Amino acid sequence: MALFKLRDGAELYYEVHGSGPALFLVAGLGGDGRWWGDNVSGLAKNFTVVVHDHRGTARSSLSRIDYSVEQMADDALQLIEGLGYDKVHWCGHSTGGAMGQILAIEHPARIDRLVLSATWAKTDAFFRRLFEVRALMLRELGPAAYLKSSALALNSPSWVRDHDADLIAAEAKGLDTIPVPEIVLSRIAAIVAHDRREQLQKVTAPTLAVCARDDTVTPLYFTEELVRLIPGARAYVLPDGGHAYPNVHGAEFRRVMTAFLLES
Repeated sequence: MALFKLRDGAELYYEVHGSGPALFLVAGLGGDGRWWGDNVSGLAKNFTVVVHDHRGTARSSLSRIDYSVEQMADDALQLIEGLGYDKVHWCGHSTGGAMGQILAIEHPARIDRLVLSATWAKTDAFFRRLFEVRALMLRELGPAAYLKSSALALNSPSWVRDHDADLIAAEAKGLDTIPVPEIVLSRIAAIVAHDRREQLQKVTAPTLAVCARDDTVTPLYFTEELVRLIPGARAYVLPDGGHAYPNVHGAEFRRVMTAFLLES
């Protein structure tokens, strides 16, 4: 557990676990490395796992800047370099996957193998409308409504049915830790603007795209597009689990990813 100082003076909270090849495990829009839960300790059996909180979230600096996915990726690149890694495996979920696309395109020497989890190459009308609604909830109704609506978007109906008490506890905790709303809104605008569709053919890292069939935030067709556009990429689709499938089917997620990352 440590803080890494970025070039502009902002700080990123990060943790390093385990030993073996370096693996950056990068969370989505919420930006909190704790989102990965037991996946960190599970993957640390085979890898040196680095998790960090994005700038503007959780335990990192709550900078009031104009956020972009490029800026988020550059922050992570500074951390890679600052920790002394020449090359890392990258597993990015959702927004973390958008960041991974940028690094694999613009800094290919830094990315060994790339796992794109529940992410997208370019937004469409569905994605834009979804996040317009989420932003509207935060602006007009506040963080409590935003958290409740997010839980419905990120999780499958059956998971919500069976984990109501867990969600109540998580939402209460979230009210204590959610960043300044203006930061969240800027980060939402950043991910809606993400578009690397035309550059994905430049990706040279071996790539695995993973998603759940019932994801209603980044639907299956986004993963299918990534696999079409990235040379040699392959897909692994879980039957269910929603957008947060790594925490629903963690053992299977870790099994598939570990096998891919350790391939000779």
